[in-house]
Amino acid sequence: MSSLLVILSAIIFLSCNSQNSASLDEKTKILVDNTDTIVYPGIYDTKAYFDLLKDKKVAVVANHTSIIKDIHLVDTLLNSGINIVKVFCPEHGFRGDADAGAIIDDSIDPTTGLPIVSLYGKNKKPYDDQLIGIDIVVFDLQDVGTRFYTYISTLHYVMEACAENEIPVIVLDRPNPNIHYVDGPVLDTANNRSFIGMHPVPVVYGMSIGEYALMINGEKWLQNKISCNLTVVTCTNYSRSTKYLLPIPPSPNLPNDRSIELYPTLCFFESTNLSIGRGTNKQFQIIGHPNFNKVDQANFTFTPQPNKGASDPKLNGELCYGFDLSENNSIFEWQKERLNIGLIIKVFSLFPDKQNFFKKNNSIELVSGSSVFRSQIENKLSEQEIRESWEPQLSEFKKIRSKYLIYD
Repeated sequence: MSSLLVILSAIIFLSCNSQNSASLDEKTKILVDNTDTIVYPGIYDTKAYFDLLKDKKVAVVANHTSIIKDIHLVDTLLNSGINIVKVFCPEHGFRGDADAGAIIDDSIDPTTGLPIVSLYGKNKKPYDDQLIGIDIVVFDLQDVGTRFYTYISTLHYVMEACAENEIPVIVLDRPNPNIHYVDGPVLDTANNRSFIGMHPVPVVYGMSIGEYALMINGEKWLQNKISCNLTVVTCTNYSRSTKYLLPIPPSPNLPNDRSIELYPTLCFFESTNLSIGRGTNKQFQIIGHPNFNKVDQANFTFTPQPNKGASDPKLNGELCYGFDLSENNSIFEWQKERLNIGLIIKVFSLFPDKQNFFKKNNSIELVSGSSVFRSQIENKLSEQEIRESWEPQLSEFKKIRSKYLIYD
């Protein structure tokens, strides 16, 4: 799942060439409402955390998006005389190019010689012996604001391990590209808890990762209800209405702004036998399957092939017929501020082999967080009926969430 941010006015949004030619540091500054106001991620407020790191042995949780002024956070800290002793990396690895779900091995960073410990593979939670000699941990990952994007699970386990070992954690906060709405079923933690969903939150929770860290602590979600010694370094000039682009893809299969917008809904299709574009250049922007070949509305074709982030994509090498959502002129009416359950209902209704729409395992239960979502779709409940089933728990979550919001 992570990245640095740009926010531009509607006019600048359209000017791809000038954006691509800008330096990375320029792109991490966010222009708001066509004014000179600039939003900076927490990483830029060095005065708020450099002093906390002086004369300390520091571990960093970071990946390819942890950049300040065109320089990686690790290099920035080392160049400032901070004693970095270890790097922990999440899903997709330190350089952000591993497949989703791929086991990532421990390694050595060739640039700095620092040991890199994977938190995706053998151990998703730092072992006690991996924290020996560490005085403080800095966490800086770009989240995309969905429950199944695993960086918030990594955050949980880092906070838990540090709390157990009495090590403070500093979270460098970042804006969330999906912060503007809250939607979806709240996770049934009794039956569907996993690394892609650990907490009783909806699919889209509308919080920055710093706010989420405060909620983990405040709601006592860590093991044995322990608390982490937590500092959140906030973004500057940020509000919940701020629109922005992520100039660095947070993971290989979220290559652009549109894929991040579609991701909360299209990730449900990961639990089906349909492709959502892994192995193409439109990851999380298209839907297809060979069986759609006789469906008139399926007016788009693609063939998944191995590529960066998808070494063996679903339906590898098979010609798929389906739907292109990369532009707004698709046959589906996309609604920007909600989970588009109507899309799932529509695609299911068109799929010829309904018995083999969902995978036979419990994947859809883990992704949706709901033990009844599969049957709701198969039994042809309306979108309104499905939404009404979420509402009581969703309303309760919004009350809990309100206690931890930093930004207006």
